[in-house]
Amino acid sequence: MSAQCEVSARRSSGGEMGFFERYLSLWVFLCILGGVALGHWLPRVFQALGRLEVAQINLPVALLIWLMIIPMLLKIDLRALTGVRRHWRGVAVTLLVNWGIKPFSMALLAWLFIGHWFRSWLPADQIDSYIAGLILLAAAPCTAMVFVWSHLSDGEPHFTLSQVALNDVIMVFAFAPIVGLLLGLSSIHVPWDTLLLSVLLYIVVPLIIAHLVRGRVLARPQGFERLARLIERLNPFSLVALLTTLVLLFGFQGGQIMRQPLVILLLAVPILIQVFFNAGLAYWLNRQVRSPHCVAGPSALIGASNFFELAVATAISLFGFESGAALATVVGVLIEVPVMLLAVRIVNATRGWYERQPGVMPHEQCCPPDLHLHTGH
Repeated sequence: MSAQCEVSARRSSGGEMGFFERYLSLWVFLCILGGVALGHWLPRVFQALGRLEVAQINLPVALLIWLMIIPMLLKIDLRALTGVRRHWRGVAVTLLVNWGIKPFSMALLAWLFIGHWFRSWLPADQIDSYIAGLILLAAAPCTAMVFVWSHLSDGEPHFTLSQVALNDVIMVFAFAPIVGLLLGLSSIHVPWDTLLLSVLLYIVVPLIIAHLVRGRVLARPQGFERLARLIERLNPFSLVALLTTLVLLFGFQGGQIMRQPLVILLLAVPILIQVFFNAGLAYWLNRQVRSPHCVAGPSALIGASNFFELAVATAISLFGFESGAALATVVGVLIEVPVMLLAVRIVNATRGWYERQPGVMPHEQCCPPDLHLHTGH
C-alpha cells in the first residue's frame, strides 16, 4: 500500500468514541420522548412536513439524510479498494456475511418472530411493514461507526478502510435488488421506482459528493490535516441531522407507540439475534481461514452492524413516516451503540482463544502500534 494510502488509513480509522456517539442511545431515547410530545402538541406542523414530497421522497428527510451521510462518507477513500488483496480472507468472509447471509437471515428472523410468533401482540395492519423495515435494516452494512468499532477492537485500519470502501461500491448495485427480492419473497409490494430513486439519492449522490469534496480537500497543502478538521467540524451536524430525523419520525409514530410500547421490545428481539449471529459467524469463519485477530475483529463488527441511516431514509420513502417499517428501522438505531459495544468487548475478551488456533498470526505482527492514530471523532 502506498504511503499516501497508509496515511489515509490512519486518518480514517477513527479514534475514541466521542461523547455524543458514546451516549447515542440516550439521545435517541430523548428524541423519542421529544418527538412523541411535539407530535401530540403540534400535529399540524408534522403533517405539513410529511406532505413536502416529490416522487414519494420526503424533502426534509432527504436533506437531513444528506447531512447525516456525507460527513461519514468523507472518511472513505475509494482508492483503498486496491488494498483488499492484502487480507483477502477477511474480505471474503465479510462479503459473504454482509451480502450472502445477513439480509436473508434477518428476513427469516422477521418472518418467524414478527410474522408468526409475535403476531398476536402486534397491530395486524403493520405486520408486513415491520418485516419490511427489518429487511431494510439488514440489507446494507454500516459505513461510519464501523471505524469506531474497529478502533475499539484494535482492528487493522487498512483492512477496515478497504472493506468499507468495497461495501460502499457494492451497495450501489446490490442494495435495491436484495431489498426487492426479499420484500417480494415476503409478499410485500415493491415500489421499484421509489426504491431505485432512494438508492440514487441516499447512496450514489452522497458518495459522489463526498468523493469530490475529499479529493478537493486533499489536493490542498496539508490535505489530510484539513480533511480531519473538516470531518471533526461536520460530525455534530451529522448527529443533529440523525436526531432531528428521529424527532420527525416519532412525531408521527408517537400515538401508536404510546398505545403499544411493547412493539419496540418485540422488534428488538430479531435485531439482537441477527447482530450476535452474524458477528459470531464472521468471527468463527475468520478463525477457520486463519485471518489474524486484528482482521477478524473488524470483520465481525462490520458483518453485524447496519447502515441504519440509509434504512431509516428508505423506509420513510417507501412506506411513509407513520409506517411500521420506519419504526422498525428506528429500533435499530436505539440499540445499535450498546449492542455493538458489547460485541466489541466479546471480541477483545476472546483474543487469547482466537489466537490459539494453529496458523493464526500473532496480533503484534498483524497490526504494529504505529498504525493506530487516535484522532478525534
